Amino acid sequence: MKTWLERSHEEQRLLNPSFCAVLLWNSASGYRRQSHDSGSLPFPEAFLVLPAVLHAETRNSLPRSITTSLAVWVEENPLSRAVIRDRARLLVPFTKEAILFGLTHKIFRLYRGGISAEPQWKQKIEATVEASDEVEFCAKRATFLGRWFAKTGDVETVMALLGVRP
Repeated sequence: MKTWLERSHEEQRLLNPSFCAVLLWNSASGYRRQSHDSGSLPFPEAFLVLPAVLHAETRNSLPRSITTSLAVWVEENPLSRAVIRDRARLLVPFTKEAILFGLTHKIFRLYRGGISAEPQWKQKIEATVEASDEVEFCAKRATFLGRWFAKTGDVETVMALLGVRP
């Protein structure tokens, strides 16, 4: 991984650990809301959030409702599936960096083999994502992904449908 100052301006802005941690917090928050059992976003699924949310075409292709099954969406959007699969591998270092940032700053914690959003951060995070329409939309899509993954089922199902191996 390059040092912070060696990174391009685009990389510093789009892939900075605080922004990526906010997206992971939103996804973990959505997962817990959907699972109704104080569940945490499974660790392997955390590595799917950034590839799906940061790529505009993929983000825009996600359904509006969790009632659309992941299997149906994958069948209708094979290119988006391929983007998530390919980018998941490329974004592993940035996801790890975001997880470490979030854990260090107590934005979320590791719980039951996953990431659990700390609820006391809700107001700060909501204020942060209101910075621009695009940032707010990324956060909403991250929340959607967490809810969608929780509804879809176990980690193996989600990973298999997206063609990703842990």
